[in-house]
Amino acid sequence: MNQGFRGCLAAAGVGLVMALVGPAFAQKPGGILQMPGFTSPASMSIHEESTIAAGIPLMGVFNNLVLFDQHVPQNSLASIVPDLASDWSWDETGAALTFRLRQGAKWHDGKPFTARDVKCTWDALAGKGDEKFRVNPRKSWYRALDEITTNGDYEVTFHLKRPQPYLIALLASGQSPVYPCHVPLREMRSHPIGTGPFKFVEYKPNEHIRVVRNPDYWKKGRPYLDGIETTIIPSVSTRALAFVSGKFDMIQLSMAQLKDVRAQAPQAACEVVMDNNSRDLLINRAVPPFDNLESRRAMALSLDRQAFIDILTEGQGAVGGSIMPPPDGVWGMPPEVLHTLPGYGPDVQKNLTEARAIMHQLGYGRDKRVEVKVSTRDVSGYRDFAIAGDLHRRRAGAHRHRKLVPAGHAQGLQGRRHGLRRRSRRARPEILRNLRLRRRPQLHRLLQ
Repeated sequence: MNQGFRGCLAAAGVGLVMALVGPAFAQKPGGILQMPGFTSPASMSIHEESTIAAGIPLMGVFNNLVLFDQHVPQNSLASIVPDLASDWSWDETGAALTFRLRQGAKWHDGKPFTARDVKCTWDALAGKGDEKFRVNPRKSWYRALDEITTNGDYEVTFHLKRPQPYLIALLASGQSPVYPCHVPLREMRSHPIGTGPFKFVEYKPNEHIRVVRNPDYWKKGRPYLDGIETTIIPSVSTRALAFVSGKFDMIQLSMAQLKDVRAQAPQAACEVVMDNNSRDLLINRAVPPFDNLESRRAMALSLDRQAFIDILTEGQGAVGGSIMPPPDGVWGMPPEVLHTLPGYGPDVQKNLTEARAIMHQLGYGRDKRVEVKVSTRDVSGYRDFAIAGDLHRRRAGAHRHRKLVPAGHAQGLQGRRHGLRRRSRRARPEILRNLRLRRRPQLHRLLQ
């Protein structure tokens, strides 16, 4: 990029991501923004992908109905602004949300954007459309959606089965773009067409994703850039070296790498902020012994959440539940409420003692342990937490980690289920060997 911009994004944590971003772009327009990607998404369809692997490089191809104001650091209901919708209003019951749509917006193939496109998109998301998404990871967001009606070409109403005040926040997410009704969903997986500031050009798995400036964008004077190129490099270390050498304008890093990058690229502007990205332990409740509520309680009690932060993010972070904790998070639980949940209390030894007692009552102990098989994505931010989480469960005296099977790409645990076998076969079980423990001395000591 020819603007002299350098920034870095560093990620890690339990209930958090550390993000370090540079100053605003220079005023002079033009240039290609160079960004790294950490993995190859299975497709180019944001609605069929689960992660930011597709969302970040492709969000500029589309528009939402509404969007969180990108100039406001903290997302909230008050920071939601119009995008393809010019304004919106709820009815008196809170069960109908009406959007008045902008006129003059066009799809990249020249066809006009209308209310029919909105209806087609959310009918498909709700599983009611003529076409079905091959994968629909956010279908549950719209369980309360009863139907969508249009009033002419530029008004659409979401009718709900019951009030859902946070629906507007879901629609403001970067994973809620409007799709064209006239383009088959299968084509959106390989060559997406949007109304956004950038047009899709090319996707080569394990190489790059390219988008270019849309000269007919309906927001006059935008975008400033000529294009964005996302180069896919799975290795965290290789991405860091590429950033230091000047290949990228911004990068996502772990906290452990931040000091090295700052020393090697002193011109890079970095700022530590909280981001909403949690590391979650999902339990199969249909399989013994985890079909027993008490065994799941014991597992929750065995996790020392502050230790995750100390070991893997060098103490930079805060313990939270499923929602980002305050003051950075608007909707997160305050500490006094969070501490009442199993395993979230500050007395770690008390939690561990209770976990051991529960497992003893269930008939488990030193001579009889639960064998746990953990699957995780083959991405360092998840892989390292899976290893550390297993070590915590061992301390409860009841759980023994048998095998860690990383899921190689962005689809995670859905990969094999949805036919992505060729990518799943790349998963490697030799995960301990790939941890680069020399860079994480605290984790190394814990493993010993």
